[in-house]
Amino acid sequence: MVNNEEMRKIQFTGKSSYIVSLPKQWIIEMGLKQGDQVAVVRQGISALQIVPLKHHNKPAGAEDATIEIKQDDEGSVIIRKLISLYLLGFSIMNVKPKLGRLKPSQRNAVKDAVKGMLMGTEIIADSTEGITIQVLINLFELSVDGALKRMLIIAKSMQNDALLALVEANYDLAREVINSDDEVDRFSFYIIRQLKIAIQNEHLLKEMGIESPHHCLGYRLIVKNIERVGDHATAIAKDLLEFKKPIRKSILEPIQEMNSFSLSVLDEACLSLFKRDFSQAERTVEKT
Repeated sequence: MVNNEEMRKIQFTGKSSYIVSLPKQWIIEMGLKQGDQVAVVRQGISALQIVPLKHHNKPAGAEDATIEIKQDDEGSVIIRKLISLYLLGFSIMNVKPKLGRLKPSQRNAVKDAVKGMLMGTEIIADSTEGITIQVLINLFELSVDGALKRMLIIAKSMQNDALLALVEANYDLAREVINSDDEVDRFSFYIIRQLKIAIQNEHLLKEMGIESPHHCLGYRLIVKNIERVGDHATAIAKDLLEFKKPIRKSILEPIQEMNSFSLSVLDEACLSLFKRDFSQAERTVEKT
């Protein structure tokens, strides 16, 4: 038991009520007295949070937020604002015009963001007066490790396809690689959102399989590095489309060797993470 834990017995009273006594010292510190109300908030699957009503805020991930759009706001501005709200953990996001109505281009930007960038979101109301977006996926539907594995698969596939496009001078495949970059970003945003929500609550953190808050920083760095794999693949594909010339075989062979080596090291590094295998992590580092 940790230092700030106290054990309490569950008692049964009446016909259907279970009660648990609260620590006296906590009651004094909170300035509570008999008859005061407290909010009981479910945190994940196995934990309850008790908050005095005067200190009660909505639980993480349950708030809603509104952004006001000006008539001259470009789609990119709106998308950045939406991504910010999504990463902050808001579950309902409202987009409303500051004056007048939303322009078709602005509404399309919101729809593109929902479809291509914000995982687990749906538009639940849509008109010229405003758009409401709701996050429907819950914290436990797709774990951080699960999302990380899927993100890794996509990023590796992009890198292999980028090299294949380079070898074959396949411009259609190069364009497909570029289009896949948004999918990597979707998983990146999703994982960062989950980490931001979970880091605020120790019980949620543990139920998500993360042992301590400082591990969230490690996950954030891992996500960033996997995201860079996708970015490099995209850069290769864009360069191919720009040059529009076949690459000499003498140049291709060492590039292919480096690609195979780097992806094998990435595989081993991620496997050591998922297995929590320190020895394998050390062996992977030594290979580089």
